[in-house]
Amino acid sequence: MRGVSASFLEPLPVTLRGRRPRDLPVLRRWLTDPQAAWRQWDAPYFHAGTTTEALERYVDTLAQTPPSPHERVIDLGGQCTGMVNRAEEDPAGGGWWDLGILIYDPQHWGRGLGTEALRQWVQATLDETDAHILTFSTWSGNERMIRAAQRLGFRESARVREARLVRGERFDSVKLDLLRREWPGEEA
Repeated sequence: MRGVSASFLEPLPVTLRGRRPRDLPVLRRWLTDPQAAWRQWDAPYFHAGTTTEALERYVDTLAQTPPSPHERVIDLGGQCTGMVNRAEEDPAGGGWWDLGILIYDPQHWGRGLGTEALRQWVQATLDETDAHILTFSTWSGNERMIRAAQRLGFRESARVREARLVRGERFDSVKLDLLRREWPGEEA
């Protein structure tokens, strides 16, 4: 193909790893930019100014704390391109974990990288926790995220109609879930 490098056509290796000091400038740049394209898709119903302030505090905290086992960097060809996270829902020990994923740069969207990173994060969460059920929350306008989760076996478990206001338009709040026994290789 004329004008397209061969390296663009080859899939890049996606791995999840702990945060490194060299990731902090990348994280600060992407997370604190109020105009970053990812903000149009990741909870755009929250006020941008409040979100920016919270993310600036978050990045400051990252710089002062060791990496958490509940967060990983999405590494694509040696570069930090996003993050995954998880949080145990109360009560602790109940086996319910909520997952999150964010790929910052739009040049990496629509190529299956999010699906692969989420696949690895689901496996890591099942390997590292007592998870009985995994959940994922988004809004109906984020169709790419919903499709990625569904490709991995997540099912829609809740929909709150017209709960999210995004740029003057109403969207549904959507929750998807996956039981441990539904994941390939897990016992029933």
